[in-house]
Amino acid sequence: MKNWALFLLLGAIATANLTAQGMGGTTPTTGSGGQTSVQANPTLGSGGGARGVDASRPIYISGKVVIEDGSVLPQNVTIQRVCSGISTTVAYTDSNGHFNFRWGDRDLVLSDASDAGTGSARGSGSGGFGSSQSAGGGSALAADPFASRMMNCALRASVAGFSSDTINLFNRRSADNPDVGMIVLHRMAGVAGTSISVTSMMAPKDAKKAYEHGLQSVLKNKPNDAAKDFEKAVAVYPKYADAWVNLGKIRLEQQSIEPARAALMKAMEADPMLVAPYVELGLLAAKDAKWQESGKYLDRAVELDPVDFPQAWYADAVANYNLKKYDAAEKSARAAVKLDPRHANPRSGYLLGLVLAEKQDYAGAAAELTTYMKLAPNAPDMAQVKDQLRQIEKLASGTK
Repeated sequence: MKNWALFLLLGAIATANLTAQGMGGTTPTTGSGGQTSVQANPTLGSGGGARGVDASRPIYISGKVVIEDGSVLPQNVTIQRVCSGISTTVAYTDSNGHFNFRWGDRDLVLSDASDAGTGSARGSGSGGFGSSQSAGGGSALAADPFASRMMNCALRASVAGFSSDTINLFNRRSADNPDVGMIVLHRMAGVAGTSISVTSMMAPKDAKKAYEHGLQSVLKNKPNDAAKDFEKAVAVYPKYADAWVNLGKIRLEQQSIEPARAALMKAMEADPMLVAPYVELGLLAAKDAKWQESGKYLDRAVELDPVDFPQAWYADAVANYNLKKYDAAEKSARAAVKLDPRHANPRSGYLLGLVLAEKQDYAGAAAELTTYMKLAPNAPDMAQVKDQLRQIEKLASGTK
């Protein structure tokens, strides 16, 4: 069989910062041994005009999250604003599902908390925890053009295992009733894992208070304060899996790799059904080109939740590709493509093309590379991809 590793772009193993949350995204590149690793995907731009809102008056927004069938809502549901396709965490729900925040305070920088994190917020009429103080700040995504614009914006809840209705914020003004109503979650079939730990729901009051304060520090971009709060939460309640996960993510951001790994292992031990630690540990192993370890964690992650983590499917495909498990790599790459209808990570299709080439499906490989070139015409490796495509088409013609 033709060794398609020869067609891969050579270079150092990527050392990109990997997170589990949003696609944001990860892409395959190759290591010195012809291996494919995971690296950051160039941010895709977004456009769309918007009508300005009077920035001199704050806009307060509140609401409630419920589950369609009336079952108990998981605690600490993430509330996201989505403006022209860019999502940002703005608040968390409280134990009753309420949330509130203030739009457009430019002094705060929001962290996405992986959008797989958990949190909570108080409903209308209550202060302190949950108000997220003022979400929607202008620097949440380096240069966020939507800090005071709502024309192309909506609110949604984000919980693995559920799909969320959205609330359109078009034409909202500062004088409007802050209550936007209910965001309804719909349970998805085929998800055995959880995004919010069952053991975390049994945490004592002091531990929950520390954890909730940590989430607010995350929203305010105060990672050191957040880490201290999460450390306090797990000291009070060592089985606080959600706190361990968020502590691990902060340590990863701070490049404290081994402490991060230890925290994520603690989360996995506290609640084996929680998906996030498997994703994070799998991505961390992929970053170090530890493909066997990466595949082990990511296989489990996508088994627990096959619908909410396209980046886990993608990284799992990368791991299996390097392990020369091409059938498994094809399955994972196809799942990553299917779960990414907006093409946030177009290199999922590119990776699929490389896998198909290894399986001597040259026509399929050529189609995937052609699609990738259309989706990412300015990709830095475009010259290499074009060369790969020419060689694949040559081989395809030779098999006819």
